[in-house]
Amino acid sequence: MERRPGLIRIFFAFLRLGLTAFGGPAMVRYIKDLSCKKNRWVDEKEFDHGIALVQTIPGATAMQAAAYAGLKTAGGPGAIASFTGFAIPAFFLMLALSYAYKYALDIRPIAACFSGLKVVVVAIVANATISFGKKIIKTSQDIFLFVLSTILFYEKQNPVLIIGICAFMGLFLYNKIIKDPASHDTSSFKNVLFSASTKKLLQFTALLSAVVLFILLFLFSFFPDIFRLCLIMMKVDFFAYGGGYASLPLMLHEIVDKRHLLSQRVFMDGIALGQITPGPIVITAAFVGFILKGIVGAVFCSWAIFTPSLLILLSTTPFYDSFKDVLPFKRAMRGVLASFVGLLLAVFLSFFFGIYWDIPHAVIGISSFLALYYGIDILWVVLVAGGISSLILL
Repeated sequence: MERRPGLIRIFFAFLRLGLTAFGGPAMVRYIKDLSCKKNRWVDEKEFDHGIALVQTIPGATAMQAAAYAGLKTAGGPGAIASFTGFAIPAFFLMLALSYAYKYALDIRPIAACFSGLKVVVVAIVANATISFGKKIIKTSQDIFLFVLSTILFYEKQNPVLIIGICAFMGLFLYNKIIKDPASHDTSSFKNVLFSASTKKLLQFTALLSAVVLFILLFLFSFFPDIFRLCLIMMKVDFFAYGGGYASLPLMLHEIVDKRHLLSQRVFMDGIALGQITPGPIVITAAFVGFILKGIVGAVFCSWAIFTPSLLILLSTTPFYDSFKDVLPFKRAMRGVLASFVGLLLAVFLSFFFGIYWDIPHAVIGISSFLALYYGIDILWVVLVAGGISSLILL
């Protein structure tokens, strides 16, 4: 391994990578190349171990992978450096696009472009549903939780409650499928808990949590509307198992269905913009914040949508080896992942029935879905569909 780099170097390395971070989870490969091969900051096996962890906890997969690489390179401060550097390009581009959206939507070609992009969003969610469904839904127990969660999500029930129900049911439904391969050794947990590196990381996490709490108290005292938006985004991130795509349905429920802060049409436009920015799709939070509260809202909503999952990553990394094979944890997570596919299907149905379908929209939607299904890069699908829409949907 290369000698430990400085935080500035880590920050700019991930800032540069973040400029081209299109494709969401697909960026994990490039994060690995940067950290393990190009700079040799992290051992490849250790990085793969971290990817297993970030797929278990909530949060955008690529962002968590960047934070994990920084964590293993330079501890807690390294995680902040890599995490922030990777996210900044997406934030500033989304800010610029949100500004253009807010003040230029009455221009007919732009309005036509967004009319087409709404259809592309439906295609994106449909493709994500199929993609995740193939990986996760494999047994009759999976199907049961998938169908149950789809119905509950589509009926606008509380997403957090639904996820909790599926996790609890998973404890019992998977008891014959997920079995203990061997006795679990609890001594490793004790060894990790009392190690110097773990104590140092947990102290850093506690300090960072105190800073987060101070910021929230400041917002509560002086900017209560921003404070409430931050709590919404933190709640979304805390329950976003399954990566960035899991965040959007939860955000839709909180922003559109529950509180009616934005219309579904405007929220879908925000998702479309999130697809043409580098970095995670949950940067849609910056769009929501900007539309509701301007630049300040964009800054704090972006901060809030990433903070809980980062704290979870920092606090769970030392213990992952000790709890990843615990049966109740594995069974509950299987139930959560099954509910995630139901969440995607429910959102697809909601978006599908919320669009006016004519022949041009149907052609754009079907073409976009087929392109995504057969592996065409999502950035090109969005750009081409948006350009065609601005010409034929006037």
